[in-house]
Amino acid sequence: MTSLPPEFHSSATQLISAWRMMVLIRHFENLVGRMSQKGDFKTPIHLGVGQEAIAVAVADSIDASDRVFGNHRSHGHYLALGGSTKDLFAEILGRVTGCSRGRGGSMHITAPKVGFMGSMPIVAGTIPVAVGAALGLRNSGAIAVAFFGDGATEEGVFHESLNIAAKMQLPILFVCENNEFSSHLHIDERQPDRSLTRFAEANRISHEVIDGNNYITSYDLLNVVVTSMRDTGKPFFVEAKTYRLLGHVGAEEDTFIGLHRVNDLEKWKGRDPIKLLGNILEENALLPFLHQEDMSIAIQKDLEKLYDQAFRDPWPEDLFRYEIQ
Repeated sequence: MTSLPPEFHSSATQLISAWRMMVLIRHFENLVGRMSQKGDFKTPIHLGVGQEAIAVAVADSIDASDRVFGNHRSHGHYLALGGSTKDLFAEILGRVTGCSRGRGGSMHITAPKVGFMGSMPIVAGTIPVAVGAALGLRNSGAIAVAFFGDGATEEGVFHESLNIAAKMQLPILFVCENNEFSSHLHIDERQPDRSLTRFAEANRISHEVIDGNNYITSYDLLNVVVTSMRDTGKPFFVEAKTYRLLGHVGAEEDTFIGLHRVNDLEKWKGRDPIKLLGNILEENALLPFLHQEDMSIAIQKDLEKLYDQAFRDPWPEDLFRYEIQ
């Protein structure tokens, strides 16, 4: 039996809610993946299937006063914070009802009302923007959060951002979702060391490595860190070890891209964050597998209805204003 750690003080309600949100994110992305393959839209999609736990753990650790910035793989960040599923479907479909009015697609999404300030496809592009937000949040008790992947640590602006955050002591939480791949290259093919907290250490920023697929241990650490940051106003760096079960772009597994991918994929499927938390809920009599299955089916059906609604929404009015002569 996998029992809850004694130091975990959150309620069963929170654990069930976290599991439900991870399932919602998974079903959302799988549905989008299927519709992409069907040809419903042409916008590129970068799916975070397998990385749901860290997005939800961060969202559960912060509040409405904080400002969160994503990257090109941010459906989970947006949804975990409470962004509208219908609006995100509509955005991916290019409809005017989308969260960016149908102009941004999958990689330019925003939900300021719930603290998600935006995402962009430029690798590391939102990190300095998050640092700027942290500058504006000094002495307010609120923090900024920057989500980025391991590939972003190879961009110059990432290092400049850590430097200024450390020098000015800004309240920003750097969350590196280390899924071991930057596009199609494994981290061993790009860097001399798998540890990414070495960059935080070089800038004298406090840091921790967490199991990004374990919601409970991730939340426990993040809850303590964020509480401390509100008091100290200092930056913090978290390296979350995780793995994307699908490829860089689209809904395929991309097992062809290298030996690491082939060898590691099945291992990481065994560490699926939804299954890990679901097992704990079952074994501690908090949410039996039968109820989990019923909830999962209901979530999927609700999402399919919302997708159909978004698909019927109108295009932006001026989309066809100009005709090619």
